[in-house]
Amino acid sequence: MTTTFATSPGSPAPTSVDAVTLDGVRKTYKSKAGTVHALRGITHTFGSSTFTAVMGPSGSGKSTLLQCAAGLDRPSGGDVLLAGTNLRSLNEVALTRLRRSTMGFVFQSYNLLGALTVFDNVALPLRLAGQRPSRRLVLDTLARVGLEDHHRRRPAELSGGQQQRVSIARALVTRPQVVFADEPTGALDRNTSRQILELMRSSVREHGHTIAMVTHDPLAASYADSVIFLADGQVVGHLENGTSTQIAQKMSELEG
Repeated sequence: MTTTFATSPGSPAPTSVDAVTLDGVRKTYKSKAGTVHALRGITHTFGSSTFTAVMGPSGSGKSTLLQCAAGLDRPSGGDVLLAGTNLRSLNEVALTRLRRSTMGFVFQSYNLLGALTVFDNVALPLRLAGQRPSRRLVLDTLARVGLEDHHRRRPAELSGGQQQRVSIARALVTRPQVVFADEPTGALDRNTSRQILELMRSSVREHGHTIAMVTHDPLAASYADSVIFLADGQVVGHLENGTSTQIAQKMSELEG
């Protein structure tokens, strides 16, 4: 097991296999109390076919980093590159097309449409991208998450863990280069969380997806290849193949 703690926010220079690169990314907001510096010049690379957890105390910038990396929010400064494409150079229409074709999203709240069947929820990203969903592709994707036999059901008929599996299938159906996950196990019990994390890890190992996951849970983070730690909008630590105990200790240091 290799353990390293970064002393600066820098990362190796981008290479041809990098999925997402953040180069000096800053994000500021205006509030009644003044200017909020959510991200302070973050430089980090998410390599292709890797599983990275993003952790840090509340308000450290985790979700803002994910939103900027996914093009859901525009940075105030710096660059975000997806497989070499600078998101800053794209208008909103082009950015939306890029997200639909190359990114998948998994959220804590599942965000499934209750009026649609499981099949139609999974097929939705394809329809939004202007494609006619292949029945075989949708069912094969559901089979990957163990829910092929549930395709006619509606979300209300499923458990929380099953609903999260549907949301993962929906994220994977377009065969994205990168999957962004924001607290994907936050609403699940421990046993179901492990099943979801195993599923996400296998999608990296077996299908080459890149996953960037925000989490507050050291056990969830231990399923990732690496963990980056944020504090006050900066990357302050990096851990490779860490155990949940090691990750919890680092978090304790940051929160102390």
